[in-house]
Amino acid sequence: MSDPRMSAETLRVLGAMLEDPVAWHYGLGLSNAAGIASGTIYPILARLETAGWLESRWEEPGPDDESRPRRRLYKLTGHGERTAMAELEQIAAVARRVKRKRRQGPLSAPKRRLA
Repeated sequence: MSDPRMSAETLRVLGAMLEDPVAWHYGLGLSNAAGIASGTIYPILARLETAGWLESRWEEPGPDDESRPRRRLYKLTGHGERTAMAELEQIAAVARRVKRKRRQGPLSAPKRRLA
């Protein structure tokens, strides 16, 4: 299995799932939590599941759920949780470096000595 492409949307989905990594999440809830379009969430979830980062199952309907279709639920695997954390930590480290560089101001050209 190859690692899925790490788009900004994929990182946001992983971040939303890592807020409660042992919970089962459904697509529309993740879409709302990650702030991405509902049509974008399902290809991301499919790629993550194919890569072994997620497992999925159909929800068991309760007595109050008879009026709506069953939801597909997704949960991070152990591998998915560890790898997602590593990806997000790597992005955070890059963001910290950029922020630190910006605080230091723009790089100036070395001064030339006039002869």
